[in-house]
Amino acid sequence: MTARVLVVEDAEAIRAAVLAGLTEAGFGTCGRADGRSLEEDVATFRPDLVVLDVMLPGRDGFALLDVVRRHSDAGVVMLTARDAVDDRLRGLRGGADDYVVKPFALAELVARVTAVLRRMGRSPSTVQVGDLVVDATAGAVQRGGVPIELTATELRLLDYLAVQRGRVVSKGQILTRVWGYTDYDPNLVEVHVSALRRKLGEPRLVHTVRGLGYVLRAGGDGGPETAA
Repeated sequence: MTARVLVVEDAEAIRAAVLAGLTEAGFGTCGRADGRSLEEDVATFRPDLVVLDVMLPGRDGFALLDVVRRHSDAGVVMLTARDAVDDRLRGLRGGADDYVVKPFALAELVARVTAVLRRMGRSPSTVQVGDLVVDATAGAVQRGGVPIELTATELRLLDYLAVQRGRVVSKGQILTRVWGYTDYDPNLVEVHVSALRRKLGEPRLVHTVRGLGYVLRAGGDGGPETAA
């Protein structure tokens, strides 16, 4: 069953982009500019996860977080321009599952939503791209039915690329999601991507898009490539 995500964000451009990204990732979506109908939305749309902006007209995201927690067991990802530690702690202590600070990369938000839903058991842990099957929860990878042994880091890298399949992600995004930081030699990414490619074999699935990053895609050439 497709997981459902409700997005409450008053900025139309951000809301539209988030909804588009989540829809492309395979989620059922619903968007609202404020939380006036949140109780009704929770009851009728029955979201598995709610993306809540904090700075909203009317009831703010913290007040709406309380509403979600009273009426639903849905996951909650807070989305806000506030980056103060106190604000983040307030959201997490109030029952939020994750916290994303604006400006953010859409790919990161989609990955965080997916991760929360997986932890809740509401999103399949298996992702298939062509003849490649990745089950990060079980730590199992197969291509053409043949098991592939990966290191823990290679598995995290492949899982991130698989979740973002068809979407180009930068080295910085990969460093943040796989290693947890951005101020590190990006050659680290290149080394692990090269090792991953060797283990996955041909035809190539991980493509380099010159000047932008990497994309996991079955079929096609993925655009202009470098040697990395």
